[in-house]
Order: sequence, then structure tokens, then C-alpha cells
Amino acid sequence: MSLKTDIAQEILNFDMDAEVEKITSNMRALLSKKLHKRGLVVAMSGGIDSSVSSALSVKAVGPKKVFGLLLPEQDSSSDSETKGHILAKHHGIEYLVHDIAPTLQAIGCYQWRDEAIKATFPEYGEGWKNKIVIAGGSEGQFNHFQLVVQSPAGEITEKRLGLKEYLQIVAATNYKQRIRKTVEFFHADRLNYAVVGTPNRVEYDQGFFVKN
Repeated sequence: MSLKTDIAQEILNFDMDAEVEKITSNMRALLSKKLHKRGLVVAMSGGIDSSVSSALSVKAVGPKKVFGLLLPEQDSSSDSETKGHILAKHHGIEYLVHDIAPTLQAIGCYQWRDEAIKATFPEYGEGWKNKIVIAGGSEGQFNHFQLVVQSPAGEITEKRLGLKEYLQIVAATNYKQRIRKTVEFFHADRLNYAVVGTPNRVEYDQGFFVKN
């Protein structure tokens, strides 16, 4: 039995201009009447979600009242940072690059993550890549987590991931979101701005976000 379904094309048939106006109008009202802040801080990863959020922010309050942050770390793609620079310059906003890798290193993010990965792949080390994927569900079986690693030579291997190791990897990875939010709120407090959230609706619906 397959659980895959097609997304109806009609779901994208809506008045985009009207929706943008609705969102930005609500942003302005929230900023001035409830939060009483002067502008918006938005972290930009170069991805779709934060790019849309930054564009809406500029549309809502203008480029002079939006402060952008690029927050790379050692696992970040250089392409993502490049796209972040392009986006900030396109919008004409002031922005800052803050490498959070030293903070993550000091707090043990990479150490805890690698320890959990090595419990499944003892050979894992510098130059390797990793990701967690869900397996089983689309074939009607119970979901389970697989750990996929890629060696420096490009060889890809995957194994089933134990619950203890899964939780430790997720906990370590969540350090990244929490440190980023700490930096975002520092600049928001410094400027008397509000922080713009950048997750998409699907992430909200599935509970795929990190509590700060």
C-alpha cells in the first residue's frame, strides 16, 4: 500500500498580491500596536522560507527598518551564505555576518553529535557528512530513522538509527537554532526591533520547530 498522494494544482490558485498585502498589513499592525517596536530583524539562510520572510519584512516596513543576519557555522554550505549576501543587497537592507561555529564548538554541539554518530558508524570523522532520513512510511510500514553518512571519498552508507542516538543528534543539532535565536534577539533588543519567525506552515503543522 502506498501512502503517497498528489498535491492538487488548485491549491496554488489564489490572489498572491492580495495575500501579500494581508500578511504585510498584519505585520505592521502587530509591530506598532502590540509589540511597540521600531523595525524587524530577520535571519537569512539563503533558503526559500527566510527569503520570503525577508521580502515580506521589507514590503511591510521598508528596507531602512529591516536588519538582516547571516549566521553560518561549520556545516553550512558556502552557497547558502552567498545567496544570503545577494538577497540582503537586493533588498537594500543593513545586514551582518556572524559565524556561530566557535560558540557551537565551545558548547559541545559538534562533539555530542559526532559521539552519537560514531555509535553507529565508528569510522565517522573529519570530512564526513551526515543526515537523518525517515524510512518505511511510504510503503505502509512503520516509520523508522536511518542515519546516512558520506565519507570524504564520496561513499554513501546508511544504517538504522537507535532511539538514544537519534535523540542525541537532534538535541545537539537544536543547539544551532537556539544559538541563532540568541543572536537574533540580541540585535532585536539592541535596535528595539522585533524578530521575524521564518518557519513555513508545514513545519508548524508537523511540529517541526525548536522551542527556545
